[in-house]
Amino acid sequence: MLVRDALAGLSPEHVVNDTLVRDVLPVARTLGPAALSYVAPEGFRPVEAGVLPVEHLPAGHPELRRLEMAAGDEDAGEAALNDITSPVFVVREHGEVVAAAGYLRWPRRTAHIGVLTAPAVRGRGLARVTGSAAVAHALAAGLLPQWRARPPASRRVAAALGFAELGSQLSIEIDRSVRAGMPGPTG
Repeated sequence: MLVRDALAGLSPEHVVNDTLVRDVLPVARTLGPAALSYVAPEGFRPVEAGVLPVEHLPAGHPELRRLEMAAGDEDAGEAALNDITSPVFVVREHGEVVAAAGYLRWPRRTAHIGVLTAPAVRGRGLARVTGSAAVAHALAAGLLPQWRARPPASRRVAAALGFAELGSQLSIEIDRSVRAGMPGPTG
């Protein structure tokens, strides 16, 4: 009730503005805002692997942890490779995994795509290559690929693959000290 009542006075555009939401709610943390993009089979623009072939690794493979460490906590958290339920599509350079992508299967046949590229090799199209492989796999499984992106570079990769931005998302965590004193569903 607290959240619904507080946000009722904000327009849809303002509900994803973390500053305005903080003005009306006791927010401890936010994640976002992020663009939500989707692609249908007819809009997908696949990318060929080129010189570096795409391999498969199982989710949770130790080499993915090394890539996450190289990318840093913020980028690794954005990609959420540790949550992937699909095979992980990777590109190696000099034996090391330098880019990876996969998806987490969500309810209603949605495939939430996650992509991560090592900082040293960014800007070379590897996110498009691994992301393309993950999207192709999701579409072949009859799923709707979803791309959630905050960084402009990630939004550009999604657009290059044919994704269309259809919405925005802001996740919030209510301050625990306020949440403890909030009334329950009955009162």
